[in-house]
Amino acid sequence: MTQWPFEPMNDREFEAYSGLIERLVGIHLTPLKRAMVSGRLSRRLRELGVASFGDYFRLIDDGGDAAERQVAIDLVTTNETHFFREPKHFELLKQRLLPSLDSKTLRVWSAACSSGEEAYSIAMVMADVLGEEAAWEVFGSDVSLRMLQMARRALYPLDRARELPLDYLRRYCLRGTGEYAGTLLVERALRRHTQFARLNLIEPLPEIGRFDLIFLRNVIIYFDADTKRRVVGSVASRLRPGGWLVVGHAESLIDVPPGLGQVLPTVYRKGGA
Repeated sequence: MTQWPFEPMNDREFEAYSGLIERLVGIHLTPLKRAMVSGRLSRRLRELGVASFGDYFRLIDDGGDAAERQVAIDLVTTNETHFFREPKHFELLKQRLLPSLDSKTLRVWSAACSSGEEAYSIAMVMADVLGEEAAWEVFGSDVSLRMLQMARRALYPLDRARELPLDYLRRYCLRGTGEYAGTLLVERALRRHTQFARLNLIEPLPEIGRFDLIFLRNVIIYFDADTKRRVVGSVASRLRPGGWLVVGHAESLIDVPPGLGQVLPTVYRKGGA
């Protein structure tokens, strides 16, 4: 049986893991992240009975176990989120962005949706502005299968709703009781407008159609300059003319893709409206 604790993750092992994660999903892990990576992976090593970080790396390296490699990605990638994170963006969505669009079926993409709170926050605003019976849809994507499972379930701890407007909480969520006390469930009518899929933003995008609005928030901050440029260009290419791109408040675009103009510090619009 494998002994605990394992030997600490050394510099060489961390460099190997950080290089693998950057190749797979584009996220650059600085040495300050070593404790986080070590802590998250060590639990998995115990579950599998793997003797060392080196042995686990050989298990998931290129040519290794693809399913376990996805587990490692799920463990290492950051998934901090909650409903209505950066609330000014949702005020802008309600007051300006949605009223400016006139597509027959409005499509919004939450391009790094994590466990789904951003996608459902968008859906609540769209239901409020457009009505639950109107033709609109929200598409959420993430690189983590574990996070996408949570998104599809749509069941969350109530502490994720600290910035969710009380009116929306009452209209669009069900409060858990009994064994589900302390949780909320996004109502079925909203879930019918929302779908999720795994996408790796650093890879060529599959055929997912065009969108009127894309939220690309709190993800490109983890990419290096070249990867950021490629991802933003790829994502922006999926905007319809007149469509909007929203990035996080802590993010900035190095090179704005052709045809995209900055309207506000974190908001861009594609020409041709």
